[in-house]
Amino acid sequence: MTPAARVQTAIELLDAIIAAARGKGAPADRILAEWFRANRFAGSKDRRAIRELVYRTIRACGPVPASGRGAMLRLAETDPAIPPLFDGSQYGPAPIDAGEEPAAGGVAPDWLVERLARSGVEGERAEALLGRAPLDLRVNALKAERATLDLPEPAEPTAAPHGLRVATGTAVERWPQWADGLIEVQDTGSQLACLALAAQPGETVVDLCAGGGGKTLALAAAMDNQGRLIAADTDRNRLSRLAPRAERAGASLIETRLLDPGRELEALGDLAGLADAVLVDAPCSGTGTWRRNPEARWRLDETELARLAQLQAHILDLAVALLKPGGRLVYVTCTLLDAEGADQFEALLARHPQLAAQPLALSLGRERGQGTRLTPLHDGTDGFFIACAASAC
Repeated sequence: MTPAARVQTAIELLDAIIAAARGKGAPADRILAEWFRANRFAGSKDRRAIRELVYRTIRACGPVPASGRGAMLRLAETDPAIPPLFDGSQYGPAPIDAGEEPAAGGVAPDWLVERLARSGVEGERAEALLGRAPLDLRVNALKAERATLDLPEPAEPTAAPHGLRVATGTAVERWPQWADGLIEVQDTGSQLACLALAAQPGETVVDLCAGGGGKTLALAAAMDNQGRLIAADTDRNRLSRLAPRAERAGASLIETRLLDPGRELEALGDLAGLADAVLVDAPCSGTGTWRRNPEARWRLDETELARLAQLQAHILDLAVALLKPGGRLVYVTCTLLDAEGADQFEALLARHPQLAAQPLALSLGRERGQGTRLTPLHDGTDGFFIACAASAC
C-alpha cells in the first residue's frame, strides 16, 4: 500500500470507530482486527502503519470527531508528513479544501475535562492520560523468582515486588516463559492493587469482580495456593478465560462463581460473613486506562457515569456482607474521577459505620481522600484509586 492509501484506510477505519463509539459498538482494537482479517492484501508493515495512524489520530482529538477525515486533518495539523498525502491519488484521500475544518483537539469532551479538573486532574496530569502505556509483566511467584528469571529480551524491575517492564510491543505471548506460566502481563498499578489486599495463605478471599482473572492469579500466588480463593463475576465469557490461565499458572485453589446481576448473594450466600478479605475491582469509566484505550473518552457520558457509580455502590455493599468480623475490603477502580474513587469510598464508610479506613503502604501513589491514587504522570502506571477498609471485630 502507498502512504496515501494507508491514510485513506485509516480514515475509513476511524469512521467505523467513531460510529461504534457513538452507538456503544465494538471497541477500536476489535474493529481493526476484523478489518485486517478481512483484507489480507495489507501486509505486516501496512497493518502496523495503519494501526499507528489510527491511534495517533484518536489521541489527537478531544471530543468525538464528526468524521474520520476531520480527525485525520486534526493529526495533520501536528504532523507535516500527512497533508501532502491528501493527494487525490487512486487509493488516497481527496485533496484538502481550503474551508475544511479539522476535528477539535484536547484531552477529552468538555464535560469530562471539567469532571477531571474537579478531581484534581488537569494540565500535565490530564495530558499524560493520552501517552503510550508501558508493557509490564508480573513474575508468577508460584513458579519463578524475579531475581533469577531469564527472559529473551531485557526487562527492568518495577516498583511492584514481582514486576518487570519490557519494551512496548514486545510479543511476550510467544515466549516459552509465558506459555509455561512463569509470567503474566499485568500493569504495575494493578499488581500494587493486589498487594493492598495482603492476601495470606490459608485465608478465605473473594475477588468479587474477577473478570478474566488477572488479579485473581496474583492473589493465588500471594496465598501460595493455600486457602480458598473465590473468583466471581457476572460475565460468563470473561470468567471462562480464567480456568486455562489458572492451569498455566499452576494456581490450584481458585473456585469460580458466575453471578446473576442483582441476585449475587444467591451464588455467594454460603460465604456471607466468612471472608477474611474481599477485593472489589469494580466496573468503572476506565479514565485511568486511556493510554491503552483512547477512544474510551468518546464512549462515556454523564448518564453512563452515574450508572457506573450506582453499580459500584451496590457491589461494595455486597462485599461488606461477605466480610467476617475483622475482615478487610480493598476497593480498586482504574479511574481518576473522584465520583468513582475517593467520593465512592467515603460514601461506603458513611453507609457502613462498622468499617474503618486503613492506611496503605504502597510503593507508589499519592493520597486522595482516604485512599491512594496512582497516575501515569507521577507513577508511570495506569490510573488507579485504591483504598482499604476493615470491619470491626
